[in-house]
Amino acid sequence: MAKLKLHTGNVIDIYSALTETELEIPMIPGGISAGFPSPALDFIDLTIDLNKHLIKHPSATFYGRVKGESMKDAGIFDNDLLIIDKSLEPVNGKIAVCYIDGEFTLKRIKLENKEVWLMPANTEYKPIKIEEYNNLIIWGIVTHVIKSV
Repeated sequence: MAKLKLHTGNVIDIYSALTETELEIPMIPGGISAGFPSPALDFIDLTIDLNKHLIKHPSATFYGRVKGESMKDAGIFDNDLLIIDKSLEPVNGKIAVCYIDGEFTLKRIKLENKEVWLMPANTEYKPIKIEEYNNLIIWGIVTHVIKSV
């Protein structure tokens, strides 16, 4: 998955998603047992193309590299790679890349009694209540998190 850096910031780096290439990767049919071992497979003939599997709207999809720990309780950690879809509607409960008052942030959207909140997933960070004077753009919705182990 080739990429071009579009933005560097304190919270997230954003990259374009170049999805024109195809890369068929072997995939183990039936999954991998996390309990008792299953017999080894001599031949794997099932493949998956991650571009097709992870990206539903190629022209509206971007990657983001997380910087910081404000979403750690949602399982999103520093240096995780996000797949962000700008074509999806922001809805209550979704994790979004938001542009507020000239800065990017990664938070969960909370809609409550005609109020909009940007909620961290770490008790060390405070929720952000969107006021009338704030300039907020829901830049994109996170669809997948890719981790390194």
